[in-house]
Amino acid sequence: HGVEKDRGKEMYHLEEATISGHPTARCYLGCVEWNDDNTDRAVKHWIIAATQGEDDSIKFLLDVFREEDGMVSKDDLAAALRAHHAAVDSAKSPQREAAEEF
Repeated sequence: HGVEKDRGKEMYHLEEATISGHPTARCYLGCVEWNDDNTDRAVKHWIIAATQGEDDSIKFLLDVFREEDGMVSKDDLAAALRAHHAAVDSAKSPQREAAEEF
C-alpha cells in the first residue's frame, strides 16, 4: 500500500536540492528531463552535474555522445570531462584517502 506519490512535491524538492548545489539531484533532474523529452535541458543538467564531480552524469553524457548524433559535441564532452576530473581532484585529501584505505 504505502504512501501515494506526489509528482509536484517530488519535483519541488528535487529542484530545491538542485538549486542548493546537490550534484546527484542535478543529475537525477537531467534524467527526469530526458524522460520528459526535454533532451537539451537534460544534457545541460548533466554537464553542470559533471562539473560538480557527479560520476553518473559523465556516463549519461558519454551514452548520449555515442548514441545521439550531435546532441553532445566532442568539445562539450571534453570540457565536462576536464571539469569533472578537476572537481574530483579538488575533493581529494590525505585524510579521505586514508579513510578509503581503512
